[in-house]
Amino acid sequence: MDFRRVKDYFSWLYYQYQIISCCAVLEPWEQSMFNTILLTIFAMVVYTAYVFIPIHIRLAWEFFSKMCGYHSTLSN
Repeated sequence: MDFRRVKDYFSWLYYQYQIISCCAVLEPWEQSMFNTILLTIFAMVVYTAYVFIPIHIRLAWEFFSKMCGYHSTLSN
């Protein structure tokens, strides 16, 4: 894939994003505000998943291993 096709593909994706989210009808300052809020929410969701999902998986593993009678070496 050459650089031009990749660039065209990303610009097509960005166009699809603007059409789906109705950003195409917003003024430039409104677009930047909307994109900033959306990016912030996405970053918070990714961070929260990164921090809390491993903890919940470990707790679920301990719970089910105790239920089944298997004693894991993962628990402290």
